[in-house]
Amino acid sequence: MADRRPTPALRIAALVKQIPKFEEMRLGPEGRLVRDGMELHLNDYCRRAVRAGCDLATETGGSCTALTLGAPSADTVLREAILCGCETGLHVSDPAFAGSDTLATSRALAAALEAHGPWDLVLCGRNSVDADTGQVPAQVAEILELPLLTGARELRLDGDTVHALLEHDDEWVRVEVDLPAVVSCAERLCEPCKVKKPEAWATVNANLITVIGAASLGDGPWGTDGSPTTVGPVRVLEVDRAGERLNGTGTEQVDRVLRVLDDRGAFDRTAVGTTSEVARPEGAGDGGEVVVLGEPDRPSQTGELLGTAARLAAEIGGRAALAVDTVVDWEKLSSQGADKVLRHHGVTGAEDVAHLLADRFADQPPWAVLAPSTAWGREAAARLAVRLGAGLTGDAVGLEVHDGRLVALKPAFGGRLVAEVTCTSRIQMATVRPGSLPGYRPRPTAPFAADHLASTETSRIRVLERRRDDDRDLLAHAEVVVGIGQGVDPADLAEVEAHAAILGAELCATRKVTDAGWMPRARQVGITGHSIAPRLYIAVGVSGRFNHTIGVRGAGTIVGINPDPECELWSWCDVGLVADWRDGLAALVPVLAERLSSRPS
Repeated sequence: MADRRPTPALRIAALVKQIPKFEEMRLGPEGRLVRDGMELHLNDYCRRAVRAGCDLATETGGSCTALTLGAPSADTVLREAILCGCETGLHVSDPAFAGSDTLATSRALAAALEAHGPWDLVLCGRNSVDADTGQVPAQVAEILELPLLTGARELRLDGDTVHALLEHDDEWVRVEVDLPAVVSCAERLCEPCKVKKPEAWATVNANLITVIGAASLGDGPWGTDGSPTTVGPVRVLEVDRAGERLNGTGTEQVDRVLRVLDDRGAFDRTAVGTTSEVARPEGAGDGGEVVVLGEPDRPSQTGELLGTAARLAAEIGGRAALAVDTVVDWEKLSSQGADKVLRHHGVTGAEDVAHLLADRFADQPPWAVLAPSTAWGREAAARLAVRLGAGLTGDAVGLEVHDGRLVALKPAFGGRLVAEVTCTSRIQMATVRPGSLPGYRPRPTAPFAADHLASTETSRIRVLERRRDDDRDLLAHAEVVVGIGQGVDPADLAEVEAHAAILGAELCATRKVTDAGWMPRARQVGITGHSIAPRLYIAVGVSGRFNHTIGVRGAGTIVGINPDPECELWSWCDVGLVADWRDGLAALVPVLAERLSSRPS
């Protein structure tokens, strides 16, 4: 192996965000988040950006500066970052920035970076755990015209080249890119920086923090005026869980579990699955196009998006189009909802796809653009939104048409909040959480148009290796899921897998299980993992900590098995057995399998 080249002293910026703690989140009478009296803290992913930035600054003899946008009280995250090793802090703070959406936030942060630059490396969290859009890193990168490495799990420097292993949904990508660059940090990149004592924050010299007002960054527009998305009605989704505990695994307890599942409709399939046929185009189609960005090698999520795109197009009198690099089955695309294909053969990188389509859409603007809420989809959509000046709703779980405009249902705080978000821009955009949209029966195939876009792959990121260790679509679309916690010994994992196979269930896990390497990262559910909504969720050896259970709020029915009658799990369950997981599964699985297999289809 060749000797590593010396890396010059780097000037690093770490973008950080102050967020409320989930447990204390509440809404006021007007549907706005109440921050007064709420405990606020540094976003978990941003803690990794600070730690990585400080470590690299020490390694190269350079410096790391923390940068945030927020109210005056947000200076606490800068103070904590300085205590963790950052030399200084930049605080973008002005009433003019109030109401900023992700695009307005990114423009303000990028302007501050440019005003106080140049920078060799910009580090940020993969996403914030409150909103979970993951758009700001890509939008900052696009505005600064820099490459983006998303979800860095490993990071090292060799001269002016960054080498990284990226954690993308259910795959690993080994890459390299030349500085300068933007890097978003995965949860397991490094240990987080933590100095959580307010009395320690107060010791930081205020002169180390520079406050940046709107006037010093230009005319804007900033804040609400520069935000092409508008948040409408917001509601808290309180999930009613009975928390019924049954001691033991006898016939009486098992029969009671079955009655609870019956009462909650866990065995009734009449309300799930494919409901109606994919909408057929009607009329002249002059209502506009709904364009789906097709991620390479992800046919399932592309089909899911196409079905909804066809429904939206039918409602506005338009057509559904698919932008994709390769077409394997033209007839299948037609049956899934595509009325047109915009083919960009040979162009697969998120940045290149965004730039290619931006040129097309500038001349022929679509009514809406939909993309999967994946690492690839978030970057492609976020960069495209910057180029088009378009509003972008991240991680939507539902799409509707109100008065001719797109309404995206956007969850936040792990699904505790759902807001109706609309775009004020001509082109409306949304990324959509895989598995959240309804399924449709294929429609009859029909001839459709295909436009071949002149394209060239120009990505600045060099991909050295790509490997997939799972398929996230399996978990996203599963009707029955068995969740595994630390109460299950890794040596017994095969036994749980066998039970899950009998039920036709998928497996998921808590963070500590995936941290230990027992299951792939793609199977992690919770605040820093996935959110799922199966018809039936069975928690095995799970303690019930908020960090995991917030990811299964959308489950139809939750059954718990845990020997501890006082654990936190019971407040998240509909019914559960206070028992060893082996005894619980042995008693439940045979009867559940019989009932699940006999469900009407």
